[in-house]
Amino acid sequence: MPATRPRHRNIVLAAAVIVLVALLLLWDWNWFRPLVERQASSALDRKVTLQRFDIDLGRHPLLIGEGIVIANPPEFPQDSRFGSVDRLAVRIDPWPLLRGQLRLLELSADRPLGDLRPGPSGKPNWKFADDGDQDQGEPGMPVEIGRLDIREGRIHILEPRYKADFVLDLRTEAAPDGEPRLRVDINGTYAGEPITGRFIGGSLLSLREPDQPYPVDLDIANGPTQVTLKGTVQRPLQLGGANLDLSLRGNDLAALYPLTGVPTPPTAAYQLKGKLDYAGQRVRFHKFSGTVGQSDLSGNLEIDLSRKKRLIRAHLVSEKVVLADLAGIVGATPGEAGARGDTAKQQRQRAAEERSGRLLPDRPINLPRIRAADLDVHYKGKRIESAQTPVDNLETHVIVKDGFMSLKPLRFGVGEGGQIASNIEIDGRKDLVHAVADVDFRRIDLKRLMQETKVFEGTGLIGGTARIDGRGNSMAAVFGSGNGELKLFMNGGQFSALLVNLAGLEFGKALLSAIGLPSETKIRCMVSDFELKKGQLDTRMLLLDTGEANVIGDGTINLRDETLDYRIHTKPKRFGLGSLRAPIHVDGSFKNPKIRPDWERLAVRGGTAVVLGVFLTPLAALIPTVELGLGENNDCKALVDNVRAEAANLPKETSAVPAAKKP
Repeated sequence: MPATRPRHRNIVLAAAVIVLVALLLLWDWNWFRPLVERQASSALDRKVTLQRFDIDLGRHPLLIGEGIVIANPPEFPQDSRFGSVDRLAVRIDPWPLLRGQLRLLELSADRPLGDLRPGPSGKPNWKFADDGDQDQGEPGMPVEIGRLDIREGRIHILEPRYKADFVLDLRTEAAPDGEPRLRVDINGTYAGEPITGRFIGGSLLSLREPDQPYPVDLDIANGPTQVTLKGTVQRPLQLGGANLDLSLRGNDLAALYPLTGVPTPPTAAYQLKGKLDYAGQRVRFHKFSGTVGQSDLSGNLEIDLSRKKRLIRAHLVSEKVVLADLAGIVGATPGEAGARGDTAKQQRQRAAEERSGRLLPDRPINLPRIRAADLDVHYKGKRIESAQTPVDNLETHVIVKDGFMSLKPLRFGVGEGGQIASNIEIDGRKDLVHAVADVDFRRIDLKRLMQETKVFEGTGLIGGTARIDGRGNSMAAVFGSGNGELKLFMNGGQFSALLVNLAGLEFGKALLSAIGLPSETKIRCMVSDFELKKGQLDTRMLLLDTGEANVIGDGTINLRDETLDYRIHTKPKRFGLGSLRAPIHVDGSFKNPKIRPDWERLAVRGGTAVVLGVFLTPLAALIPTVELGLGENNDCKALVDNVRAEAANLPKETSAVPAAKKP
């Protein structure tokens, strides 16, 4: 009897095992589908449904879901989907679960589809929880994925803010090492321009091996912009570093902003190539070089992403700068007409600028770009080429913080030792820009200023100061509303007699000068002092003391509508045949000035000697400023003595002739 009981128990146990195995083999795991749906819906905070759920038992169980649909948030239409998967199979290793780790040996997805877009409130459907709702405690369970297989995946991305509507086609494909690698093809529009691209990444095995760099091969074309990125990434899941070659090519660096987040002014066509890496929430584009328009550009750029607003630091150098390539900085069309890479859009812009009849650029300042990021940029142009602007090199340090921009300094070299140095502040924190600029002109060589002209030449040194304080959303608006002053002085040298003779109407010498046979006249001193009020430049003083005549100017220059109303008077120092002593009247627009004799003022009694008298006091007051721009050894002190002597002999009744405006 005792032997019978153990035998009976063994039979019952064996039967139970057989029944359990049969149940496991024959069990319909789809009965657990509602439970899986509830758990998934709770985890994602939106409705998840499955058509079928199954488990293939074994040492490493395989979990299978079919007909998976993830709904959109409640504000979307009820029949809309965030995503779906025809079949998702996951093989897990259960033993690491005991150590709090999730190890997925295989993950296979058939036709995973996604539709990422903002809802009626603007909140994107791919954002599953607000930052405040996320668990700020301990990090979640570590996940390790082994083999990944994706077949016919597609993600549609729609974001009106970025004018983006494109599709990512995803799949894994065989690689030489046997591990499937990821491929993504891009098609659609981004930033309002067509976008196409291809990304080929390494296998997940590369991601799991910290000592094995992850290969990256990316090509993107967004309109005329082309980006190529090739190389390897170290520990990409931990952002551990990179060794990537980045190549950029396009018609305008400003068009890179939607792709890179780096704001730049409009530029001519460019091509740049350098190294890209990242570490410690900093992305670096370094040791890059290339061209922008006809200028070269090299340097280093770093984007600091650790701050709430990204900070961009850069050190940039150009060995040769064609000044037209920098025109976008002041709101004009960059690049020279007809240069390589000159686009149809730029040609249309230049044609529109020409038709406008204005010289000062009136293109609006891009305030969103000024406010988009903080900048700390050093730039040096070692040699400037320009047929219109007589400057030889430039250097600047640009700082932008919360929409407030400063250029301290913006310095141009002119000739041997000459310099135009300015400090500029542009406050873009409000919708109406406030700009302030202070400029110093130090020992500017007149010969360098005149060398590009074909009409007259000269020698001598020029100095002075300028200041403008204006408001407006374009350069034209800032100058057209500005207040300030301009003071320019010249000491000694030689000057082509063309302008002096034109002012005195000595037609013979003017003709000789115009045909390339200029006669020279010695300059003792030139003093000019202008006041800027609400965009109108009024003459407080303009006096040129030459070997042949004293030349005096008076009138206004209107920066609001870019018009001139100016007169040039002459007091000859010797008799000249044909000298009618009529003032020259200059009027019209900046682009089309008109020059003619002012016969109405020919008979004004007292002549320019009276004007010299009214200039005496302000001229003497300007001497300290003259010395600052020209140095202490200058001839303008002698001019003061000469004016003082002439003024002492003026008739009292003629002392109030309004030939020049008093300050």
